Amino acid sequence: MSEGNHSRVTEFILTGLTDQTELQLPLFLLFLGIYLITVLGNLGMIILILLSSHLHTPMYFFLSSLSFIDLCYSTVITPKMLVNFVMDKNVISYQECMTQLYFFIAFVISECHMLSAMAYDRYVAICNPLLYNVTMSYQVCSWMVGGVYVIGVIEATVHTVCMLQVRFCKANVVNHYFCDLLPLLQLSCSSTFVNEVVLLCLSTFNFCVPTLTILSSYSFIIARIIRMKSTENRFKAFSTCSSHISAVAVFFGSLGFMYFQPSSVSSHEQGKVSSVFYTTVVPMLNPLIYSLRNKDVKLALNKLLQNKTFHM
Repeated sequence: MSEGNHSRVTEFILTGLTDQTELQLPLFLLFLGIYLITVLGNLGMIILILLSSHLHTPMYFFLSSLSFIDLCYSTVITPKMLVNFVMDKNVISYQECMTQLYFFIAFVISECHMLSAMAYDRYVAICNPLLYNVTMSYQVCSWMVGGVYVIGVIEATVHTVCMLQVRFCKANVVNHYFCDLLPLLQLSCSSTFVNEVVLLCLSTFNFCVPTLTILSSYSFIIARIIRMKSTENRFKAFSTCSSHISAVAVFFGSLGFMYFQPSSVSSHEQGKVSSVFYTTVVPMLNPLIYSLRNKDVKLALNKLLQNKTFHM
């Protein structure tokens, strides 16, 4: 690595998820299955929404954006992890590591704010249905989704630029299965004070703002549901909300465990397990939780299959 980049390390070695040889093949098959389900579920969701005209509503516009984010940031992480399961030495170049770091941060931050945008959309739909079409117009939704991506790109750029200023001298073994901020900072042979301040400030913003938005939205939604007269409607609404909140809790809970745990009590192995949830499990579950349980999605899928069968 040139001195202009302030680094003597030209490549990193990823320790992977585990160093136990007998677990490599089972874990490879497990995560290969998870990744295939993730790709099929999210890509299928995007295509279905594009092809079904009655799904061209704000709710499904946000869902297709969420599926795109899940598909992208799962692809940034999982293929490299799968390769590492079958390779003797898990090497990644400095440039590839920084690229992976950038796109991972961009997409995971975008997911945080996309979930809050979706919660707000549901709040307006349930609590202010008469104003829904005005409040959540196509232009407003486009600005919201665009803002989500802009936040992700800007913060990823800030983190990556700060990381490029960090010097890596001799230590190049990253105790993780991908290039993440905290494991990389632990290898630094220069001051990481600026990086840590930036990480704390942006992590607090990305965690607190979406979490408060989601909690506020669902608090109003639940209060509205309680006032419903129909027991059946209350049960269906609570069932839907509970599944959504569960998915959000797993995502933000695993993120919080990774980035807000005090360093004095942090565990590398626990951090890896926590990372698995928000990098591989949540992207797989989101299409099931947010979409495939939905009657409109099932109807659209049935119509699409019937039309295909008819044409054949």
